[in-house]
Amino acid sequence: MSALATCSQCGAELQPTPGQVFVTCGNCGAAVYIDRSQVVFHFAVEPTVSADQARGLLARWMAGNDTVKDLDQKAVLQSTTFEYFPLWYFKQSEAKGYRVVLEPAAATSISELRRLQLPAGDLKTYPSHLDGQAVAPTVPLEAALEWAKEQGVPHERIAEAALVHIPLYTFKYGFNGQTYTTLIEAATGKPLANLFPAKAEAPYQIAGVITAAVFLLLAFVPVIGVAMGEEALLMGLLVCFGLGALALLPLFALAAWVAAKV
Repeated sequence: MSALATCSQCGAELQPTPGQVFVTCGNCGAAVYIDRSQVVFHFAVEPTVSADQARGLLARWMAGNDTVKDLDQKAVLQSTTFEYFPLWYFKQSEAKGYRVVLEPAAATSISELRRLQLPAGDLKTYPSHLDGQAVAPTVPLEAALEWAKEQGVPHERIAEAALVHIPLYTFKYGFNGQTYTTLIEAATGKPLANLFPAKAEAPYQIAGVITAAVFLLLAFVPVIGVAMGEEALLMGLLVCFGLGALALLPLFALAAWVAAKV
């Protein structure tokens, strides 16, 4: 790392000490990150969600439609941590404006972090007092640029690059002998998880197949009546509608049972 670097905000010379990567410009006050002599802006996102609110958001997500029934009651919370996690922030110039691409700047199993929305107005100059809670970046800028290129963002179209620390609550919980991880992004309250106890699709598919089969069979009754004459057709239609009406209640009960159990 060079002993001298240039502020990406005002162009003033920076003189980081050996090994120092987080630097505040003495001229303009900008927070910057130095990666192999490349200087980029260093931002942070302020949290708006407390620890208690994050636990409530986790419980609401567990009780939602994506997870197994009663996960909020059956899961055993094992640990909760709060930290500022680093992301590489690339602003890509496009014909109608800009597109933001995010890449993790440290190891993580939650790839959903790439899907976060970070409006420019949420980015604040990184304050040094966050250092104790901030995860140090371990992914070099060059590697992140290559990842962005694989997503269709060539280097020459990147108008701005920055390191952004976002506030995250990390919840680890156990369910059926396995441990899962869910993040609550502390600025928006958005839950993020790659692997979690999801609802089983098979019971819903079976209920759907049974319902379709019942009404398909009933639809053949009038078709048979066509071959037997006008009176048989009328009788077939009456049978079809009558049995269809009678089938609605048990089929609805089947769907309600599956929804209640799965």
